[in-house]
Amino acid sequence: MTNQNDAVLEALSLAVAARIPVLLWGPPGAGKSSAVESMCQSIDATYEVVIASIREPSDFSGLPVVTENGVEFAPPRWAKRLSDAGTGVLFLDEISTAPPAVQAALLRVVLERVVGDLTLPDDLAIIAAANPPDQAADGWDLSAPLANRFCHLDWRVDPTTVATGLVAGFPTPYIPLLPSDWQNQIPIAAGQVGGFLSVRRSLVIQPPAERALAGRAWPSPRTWEMLSRLLAAAAAVNASSETRRNLVIGCVGDGVGLEFLTWLQELDLPDPEAALMDPENVVFPDRGDRLYAAVSAVASAVAADPTPDRWLAGWRVLERAAGQSPDIGAIAARVLAQVRPDGVSAPPEAAVFLPVLEAAGLLE
Repeated sequence: MTNQNDAVLEALSLAVAARIPVLLWGPPGAGKSSAVESMCQSIDATYEVVIASIREPSDFSGLPVVTENGVEFAPPRWAKRLSDAGTGVLFLDEISTAPPAVQAALLRVVLERVVGDLTLPDDLAIIAAANPPDQAADGWDLSAPLANRFCHLDWRVDPTTVATGLVAGFPTPYIPLLPSDWQNQIPIAAGQVGGFLSVRRSLVIQPPAERALAGRAWPSPRTWEMLSRLLAAAAAVNASSETRRNLVIGCVGDGVGLEFLTWLQELDLPDPEAALMDPENVVFPDRGDRLYAAVSAVASAVAADPTPDRWLAGWRVLERAAGQSPDIGAIAARVLAQVRPDGVSAPPEAAVFLPVLEAAGLLE
């Protein structure tokens, strides 16, 4: 029997590997903290636990100190340790019951990785944990701005797994080593997201109308960008469909996430490598949203290996697929322009996209 948390652990590990802040929701005593600690120990990562609910705003915004140069904001010791390590994991526990002033101070920490006057390493992973409102200690709900900075994952208690784990030991979560070129998958994922949003524009940003939902995942340009990175990471390691589902819903919420997943399942896009090998005989979808995703995938494939032949073939594909509607191929044209091989001139097929490239400042 498959543990229902296996896909949650895989989604958590991908978020850590891709350095996307992730928030685990689950009842008290369910093993969230233990799973995170075990994961960090398995990779020998510097691990700092900060109980957000008992902290002061100055623990995240810095303590004002008067110096010869004026007022400086001194960071706490846990931030200095992470900075000195150059990498690691910051675990923010009990985040949903932190006072509003503390949550406001956390905004820069989670998004910009800044504590006082100290900038934390870019390689730092941020994980938070929270209890559902009906199971949390008295306090405050998670604010919508802070919630929008996380991928939200639901941690469930599986009786069989607990019974087995008490006897045989609980499995150690692991963080996958993403391929060095995993970010080449981001344009493909971004093309899929862009294709969906081109027909569902109202879902680009949709702040929650109900207060009860304000502290969970909701769609915004920030979370769609987070999702693009997470889908790229998932594609790079061939993650399970349930893991991808968790990542989608965790970034943009249940309703919007399920609609996006349904749209993805209905895509019937040509193989980008086949399109590059034979641009003249590839059949492209007629619908604008699917065509947008298809040409973005081709541009991403070229960017992953921009040889002169593949680059020129990419322009032929782009001209054939979107020549009559340059706006659809605008993003793909920009990608091709940015990865032009040295010494290779733009082919005639690029002419239709000249206004787009000129506006982007990509023309010599």
